Amino acid sequence: MSGLGVRAGERVVLVWGLPSSLEALKELAQSVEAAGSGVRVSLENVDRLLLSSHAPSSCDLVLSGLVPGSALIHSSEILAEIARIMKPGGRLILAEPVTTTGNDSKLKTAGKLLSALKLSGLVDVSEVKNEPLNPEETASVKEVTGYQGNSLSRVQMSASKPNFEVGSSTQLKLSFGKKATQSEKPALDPNAAKMWTLSANDIDDDDVDLLDSDALLDAEDLRKPDPASLKATSCGDGAGQKKKACKNCSCGLAEELEQESKSSKKNIKKDTQPKSACGSCYLGDAFRCASCPYMGMPAFKPGEKILLQENQLNDA
Repeated sequence: MSGLGVRAGERVVLVWGLPSSLEALKELAQSVEAAGSGVRVSLENVDRLLLSSHAPSSCDLVLSGLVPGSALIHSSEILAEIARIMKPGGRLILAEPVTTTGNDSKLKTAGKLLSALKLSGLVDVSEVKNEPLNPEETASVKEVTGYQGNSLSRVQMSASKPNFEVGSSTQLKLSFGKKATQSEKPALDPNAAKMWTLSANDIDDDDVDLLDSDALLDAEDLRKPDPASLKATSCGDGAGQKKKACKNCSCGLAEELEQESKSSKKNIKKDTQPKSACGSCYLGDAFRCASCPYMGMPAFKPGEKILLQENQLNDA
């Protein structure tokens, strides 16, 4: 059992499953016990492992699927339970039949088995060996799993549990003290300082040619543009077309149409004001007709603008 790494005084859990023979299981358990003094071996059937009473972090080594003739398939629940009962730093050695095609729902490939071990929380996962099955083992695996292909092999992998418990915490050593500041500034390169330094002699008005900004404008630039030329081509007064400003009008047509609309509303309101038929409405009720719209209102000066409410306008 030197290849399995069994050490003296360790607690070993041996996981087995059908169709392994009891004689082969007994022989493997005895060889593990004889590997070192004080080695304690616990036998667990894979179908009863989830119901076992193993305490968390209680075993040093787990051997699973190593019984000759075994066709043990490790589910994610079985791998998680194995990781639970292993001590921090504990080891796992397992063997499982795999397929190279990956088309079967029960059998994994070697790569998928390696990923499943990592996902269960184990580290240092590596493939120890991969060997083909003999005809008796192939027939046993096909009987248990219902696999009909011919790409079967047995892979043996090793893994270990991290050296800490799940949910453990530790204090981080952080230093929030003030960092020592440099007492002296680093020396500047004289050439670099000279390149970025300007002296009074570097800027001489007689040697510098300045451009007059007004000289950049010609007579055409100073001429006030015609408002009609600022309108877009679609804003013209085409024959049979109605003036309509663009959505984002910037030529002034929108303001012009808005002003025309306000003027037309004022003219309509002015035209709706009633006109005197007798010319005596301004004198008062004593001189007004019976149907006069100004009836009840005080006298006013001729030409004075009087606004009537709509409820005072009645047909004569």
